[in-house]
Amino acid sequence: MLTCKQFLQELNDYLDPNTDAEMKRRLESHVTECPNCFVIVDTTQRTLQIYKGIEPQSIPEDVKTRLLKALDRKIAARKPAQG
Repeated sequence: MLTCKQFLQELNDYLDPNTDAEMKRRLESHVTECPNCFVIVDTTQRTLQIYKGIEPQSIPEDVKTRLLKALDRKIAARKPAQG
């Protein structure tokens, strides 16, 4: 039996319609027995349905610029100092 942590690591496979049948059965077995993981799957599926129905929106240029700068800072902070 999978643990919740293992199931959550495989959540993408569970939601992917192309996942092989054996993997799907193994994951399905856990989610039918675990109310917490069932709620996560249900919420994730509902969220995906909502997002699939929304038209893409453009991001204002100033927001895009600030976002990219923030990402650059975050990435730079993760890189080890070279010396």
